[in-house]
Amino acid sequence: MPYLDRVADVFVLNLGSRGIDDSENRMGPDWVAEINTLLDEVESSSGAAALVTTATGKYFSTGVDLSWGADNLDQINRFIGTVQEMLVRFLTFPMQTVAAMQGHTYGGAAFFVMAHDHRIMRSDRGFLCFPGVNIGATYSPGTVDMVRARLAPHAFHEALTTGRRYGGGDAMTLGLVDAVSTQERLRDDAISRAAELAGTRGDVLGEIKRTMYAGEIRSLLTPVAGVDEMAWVSN
Repeated sequence: MPYLDRVADVFVLNLGSRGIDDSENRMGPDWVAEINTLLDEVESSSGAAALVTTATGKYFSTGVDLSWGADNLDQINRFIGTVQEMLVRFLTFPMQTVAAMQGHTYGGAAFFVMAHDHRIMRSDRGFLCFPGVNIGATYSPGTVDMVRARLAPHAFHEALTTGRRYGGGDAMTLGLVDAVSTQERLRDDAISRAAELAGTRGDVLGEIKRTMYAGEIRSLLTPVAGVDEMAWVSN
């Protein structure tokens, strides 16, 4: 399960389990619930603060747990709804958020990082990918609207329609991420970026975000349907 650390004014949300260096960090119901519990803890703090989301090992996250979805088709529409509610929470979080992608970031995880304010990726290893077109999975209107709001039109079109895997350099060139770093420096660079903006934390920041992304928020909070009819596969 995910866990929190703290470095001065910066909370560090690790997507994996403490003491396990290499896991796929798939998004299932318990995982999403734990993320929300940890965000509650962060929000209950006082004073200047910012949030870095990262992981350890080969994967940042491989996205939604397809094996769980295949076994629980009667629950999948509601579960995707909870994922989108989580995206709204990050999109409107009342402090700066930085996604530090130390490893592969696929599918639902690619949408997850797009809900963060800033994105930084390893320059030497790891891919960012929206693979829907290659695995027979469409995207909900809410997630598409959110990515459209984050990217330039050509980047938005290419990323969602080609299923291309982007390394750090290509992701930065296209504007999918804001910066790249080395394996050794990534976490520290993300924390430094977050710390620079920790003073913006507060209700005003959250309200600005809610105003900026009002349409995308409405779209993400619209109940999803038909996800259970997709061809779910385990990986």
